[in-house]
Amino acid sequence: MLLQIQTRQFGAACPRVKLAPASATKRSGSVWLRRKNGGPKCSVAAAASTAQLEVKSESKTKPFPAEVSRTLMELAKVGTLCTLTEEGLPLGTGVRFAVEPEHGTPLFCFNSSDNNNIPSSLHVQFEQFGLRTPQCTVQGTLTKPQDPKRFVSVWRKRFGEDVDQDSIYIIAVDRVLQLEDIQEDGVWVTSSDYSNAQPDPLRDSAHNLVTEINTNNMEDITRFCNVYVDLDFLVSEAKMIWVDRLGFDMRLSSPHRGVFEVRIPFPREVTDEKGAKSTFNCMSQLAWEVEKNFQHPHFPKVKELKPVRSSLL
Repeated sequence: MLLQIQTRQFGAACPRVKLAPASATKRSGSVWLRRKNGGPKCSVAAAASTAQLEVKSESKTKPFPAEVSRTLMELAKVGTLCTLTEEGLPLGTGVRFAVEPEHGTPLFCFNSSDNNNIPSSLHVQFEQFGLRTPQCTVQGTLTKPQDPKRFVSVWRKRFGEDVDQDSIYIIAVDRVLQLEDIQEDGVWVTSSDYSNAQPDPLRDSAHNLVTEINTNNMEDITRFCNVYVDLDFLVSEAKMIWVDRLGFDMRLSSPHRGVFEVRIPFPREVTDEKGAKSTFNCMSQLAWEVEKNFQHPHFPKVKELKPVRSSLL
């Protein structure tokens, strides 16, 4: 089933394909591939006598930890702020926070004036469909900003309320610990890498996009695992966990092999929801053709599988 998009031409988001038309006479132009029963359609250029897929290889197939941390901070609105008590014991409290967009600086609104220059950390996590909970912990110093006025507008945009600029505090970031999921090893991100990174452009549409795909395209995502991933077993069930500008994460299961996570990259980077849907539709068409032996798999298959302790799918 096709994802709904505004245009029928996939343009730059779609892998470049050279396809010979069915007619013996050579011709130029475009043809529409159609699958029976209303399957995916993809606009391809008719130019050669044999089908050849040219997919631009990306050296980077997933966002760096700094980008993931910036994305998590943008998606979450509450976290756990930890400081030390007078007795030197750690104390964590739930707080609302906003994020300054240029450098990702977290900011808070407090009534107390005793929160200046305190070593602190902010722990943030974001549940992805009950299957995975990526998280990050920002370490730094809780302090007053030098220019509180601009942070007031950030708070207003995030929560729709005005606050006194004297109540604004920030964490001056020293470093960030990023974890892909609970009980997994983390990666330390430097303050410069964190501040220079940009949050993922699909972050605001990713949840709805994954919901739509898992609801309407179950056959396609199961086929993705069997076609785009180098497996020695057939996948019985699969779900998409999350999508970003470079690809998407899947959780798949086999009755005899267990549960795994796998990362399937896009042929090229996408920059918005329409581009992600277009690329997904093109990949669906190609996977169907490979499965039906209409195409040879002229693309590198994903070889890395991560076993998952949880049996949830």
